[in-house]
Amino acid sequence: MLTARVAGFLIINPRAGDERPNADELQGEAERRGVQTHILQEGEDVAEIARSAPEGPLGMAGGDGSLAPVADVTLERDLRFVAIPFGTRNHFVRDLGLDRDDPIGALDSFAGEERRIDVGRANGRLFLNNVSLGVYARLVHRREHHRRRRAVLARLRAFALLAQQPGPLGLRINGEPISARVVLVANNAYKLDLFSLGERERLDEGLLHVYSAGGLLPGDWEERTGERFEIDAGAGWLRAAIDGEPERLDTPIEFTIEPHALCVLVPKG
Repeated sequence: MLTARVAGFLIINPRAGDERPNADELQGEAERRGVQTHILQEGEDVAEIARSAPEGPLGMAGGDGSLAPVADVTLERDLRFVAIPFGTRNHFVRDLGLDRDDPIGALDSFAGEERRIDVGRANGRLFLNNVSLGVYARLVHRREHHRRRRAVLARLRAFALLAQQPGPLGLRINGEPISARVVLVANNAYKLDLFSLGERERLDEGLLHVYSAGGLLPGDWEERTGERFEIDAGAGWLRAAIDGEPERLDTPIEFTIEPHALCVLVPKG
């Protein structure tokens, strides 16, 4: 039985994650469906590749950190975005309601239906999931494929990292000093565990959620919600992870949300 051919362009990051299907297999199946592909080479700028793609649905096959730059280009070009799980965690695809372990099945999105979802920005840089600050940037993005097999070891290592954090980060949120060792700024609400992120029930509520906690182990989270936050630090910069990618951000950091800005294609229900 032949699959109907559809238009689209897919960028494939063959180096995303440690356990992934074969990039050639994904490329072959995409092209069989009429989707043009480009396998990202070492040193190539994924955003520039996306800007030079033909008109039509624009997809990215990669981990969480690979998706946001391409999603940002779809906003620039007023295109529809397709997210293909091809990394380690694939939190965003999970929260879209797709099977994060089935990149071939996710190709159905190119012929799928539209959803409008929110995007966040940190000093103008787009994020789909969250930005973690301070020591938590090294905890909540631990690879989930190790979590089940090495749960005890992972928690011990996480505890050791927390113990190394000398004290509160010295932050101010909208000018208010807070005492926190860990801070997470999320695009829509998360269910939070001690060392991992749960799912988001919605991607379109139009709100940022800022979670902060003090103490050696973050058992009780303080939550703030809003459309804009400014986070400042006396050091002038903060260690961060943006959708799981390590980054250093100059402060103050302006966090904003763009409600329903991104048009995402998902498989028909």
